[in-house]
Amino acid sequence: MAEGIGVGEAVQALRDELMAAAVAGAASGVKFEVGPIEMEFAFTLTKEGTAKVGLSKIFSSVVSADVSGKVAKEDVHRVKLVLTPKDGSGGPLLISNQDNADVGKLDSSFGR
Repeated sequence: MAEGIGVGEAVQALRDELMAAAVAGAASGVKFEVGPIEMEFAFTLTKEGTAKVGLSKIFSSVVSADVSGKVAKEDVHRVKLVLTPKDGSGGPLLISNQDNADVGKLDSSFGR
């Protein structure tokens, strides 16, 4: 069974991305405050049971039979986290655009 990504790993990856964006845009004049971030996780809990029944007859001939069965129940659970990033001083995390060359011409066709 393949290992999935845990909640801690997903939150750490988000933290790393936010910090990289904040560092990259530290010298920019335009800053954005990062608001609440919602992360939703789904996980499955499985409960399995196994039973085995055997029958044998010992006389002049040996007869043997085995029957086994497996029962599984799966429940999917969802967890939603709302995180509000803060900087090292406890203030809002700010992210900005480091390179003004990435800003294109304004166009009124946005949303069409």
